[in-house]
Amino acid sequence: MTHLHITSWVLAFILFGLALMLNKQGKNKPGKILHMILRLDYLLILYSGGELLMNYFNPSYMLGEVIVKALAGLWVIAVMEMILGKYRKGKPVLGVWVQFAIAVVIVLALGFGRLPLGFLP
Repeated sequence: MTHLHITSWVLAFILFGLALMLNKQGKNKPGKILHMILRLDYLLILYSGGELLMNYFNPSYMLGEVIVKALAGLWVIAVMEMILGKYRKGKPVLGVWVQFAIAVVIVLALGFGRLPLGFLP
């Protein structure tokens, strides 16, 4: 399940970048299509993340860090949606980009570094 989760969020980052790039170039219809595909990918992320979350509900794991990682993962998805929505409407997005960077750092540090199902020791 870990590989499905990692693959789906890597795909989400790629689709997010492509949708943002297409919106910047003024190609709104292809950008909107990629945004819809990205929303479908969110479902994969939520499913695989929920499955991983259920694997962590064991007294031997650090439950507080698991909950923080899950909330930060939801925060990443919400911020990606806010960036695409605000950019399409022409609103400033600098503060949302800062939130995105903070949330991604939290998720990667907890997912790969601290929690036992990650890759780093």
